[in-house]
Amino acid sequence: MRSAIGVTAIAQGVLYLQGVEAFSAAAVTIGVFFIVAGAALLAGFATPLAGLLATVENLAIAAQWISVRSFSAPGARIVALEMAILAVALSLLGPGAYSLDARLFGRREIVIPPASGPPDY
Repeated sequence: MRSAIGVTAIAQGVLYLQGVEAFSAAAVTIGVFFIVAGAALLAGFATPLAGLLATVENLAIAAQWISVRSFSAPGARIVALEMAILAVALSLLGPGAYSLDARLFGRREIVIPPASGPPDY
């Protein structure tokens, strides 16, 4: 799921930068944020923050706060909403075993201690 969202975010960033007619600092910033969030998700680095950034960007497309030619396809808003939902799910699930976050900070383990005696009924 992390790689699917990351590749899609990078592709959205490239499409956004290609769809900008005139140079605008805000438009370039949005395109670069898409690419940075996608690259961070691909590597599994700062996954909760990158997932949050990808969620906000996709919600902006779905709500049409960001308007550009590349995202004017009929189903672009629905796909952006689905990508936002997946990015939220990824942020809540975490980066996974094969990520920079797991390598740098270790995997999270939940240790459940054994019961001390039989349960009381």
